Amino acid sequence: MKAKDALGRRGEDLAAAFLEVAGFRVVARNWRCPLGEIDIVAHHDGTVVVVEVKTRTTDAFGHPFEAITPAKLKRLHLLSAAWVTAHADAGEARRRPPVRVDVIGILCPPGGVPAIQHLRAVS
Repeated sequence: MKAKDALGRRGEDLAAAFLEVAGFRVVARNWRCPLGEIDIVAHHDGTVVVVEVKTRTTDAFGHPFEAITPAKLKRLHLLSAAWVTAHADAGEARRRPPVRVDVIGILCPPGGVPAIQHLRAVS
């Protein structure tokens, strides 16, 4: 596994644990469809939460949140709609749950303590 992939996996593990401690129920990780991939899907207070996780070892090239471009955000909203459509029961097709997109940014310095920040309802 490449170092970048290992860092990404560690970040997603940290993010999932962070969300669970905060009362979220993680229902999927690394869900894929033709539009792309969702890092984490969770339920929180009746809402489907699509979570993008960005992990860096340093902020020398910008904070992890800076990687969320308008194009990436648009794709996340399309992916959230695809998730809901793919997981809707036939009887629930008319009543869709509320959906939001969150971003978790993690600075994970080698040998240091990770710093986790959670932005809710990114639009």
